[in-house]
Amino acid sequence: MGIEAINSEEELRALIGVPNEAALRKERAKLHELDRQWLAASPFCLIATADTRGACDVSPKGDPPGFTLVLDDATIAIPERPGNKRADGFRNILANPHVGLLYFIPGRGDTLRINGRARLVRDAPFFDDMIVKGHRPILAILVEIEEVFHHCAKAFMRSKLWKPETWHPDSVPPRPVIAKALERPGDSLDELEHYYGPAYAEKLYR
Repeated sequence: MGIEAINSEEELRALIGVPNEAALRKERAKLHELDRQWLAASPFCLIATADTRGACDVSPKGDPPGFTLVLDDATIAIPERPGNKRADGFRNILANPHVGLLYFIPGRGDTLRINGRARLVRDAPFFDDMIVKGHRPILAILVEIEEVFHHCAKAFMRSKLWKPETWHPDSVPPRPVIAKALERPGDSLDELEHYYGPAYAEKLYR
């Protein structure tokens, strides 16, 4: 049997059906107090971006709970921390401001989704509220919210993501082995094990 593609929304709707009223009504343009509480408790999010050609990127962002700063009911700010300097998502934002955010709380199956328009800022008074372990961010993503809503837990329930008895971190080679095979073949495995060892955590904010 060959691949049968879906080529129109009509074909898609005929296959999966239409959303119920509750799913359609849950989109909002401003943060509710419950959204603020979620952001205050969330230590992790994914940021989806795309360039002008439609090439996409998804980048993880993590910090202590509440790292996303709520500036008002329609504006949030996400600090940048030291990383690999690829800046894939940042370059996309400069070309195309539309972003999609997905906020997690460990142990919770539901998530908070925020869609909006982003811009990069190099400094602002609120940067002083984003200092962690002495690190003041050198830039932040400012997001003007266009849509915000909560997403159900079905994907997490199916995957059993938060159930430790399903975790098998050793089912694939460790990070140093992957790095040597795919990214840094000139480094020895001993060097990479040292690099990704305890010293790696000590460099998170510098």
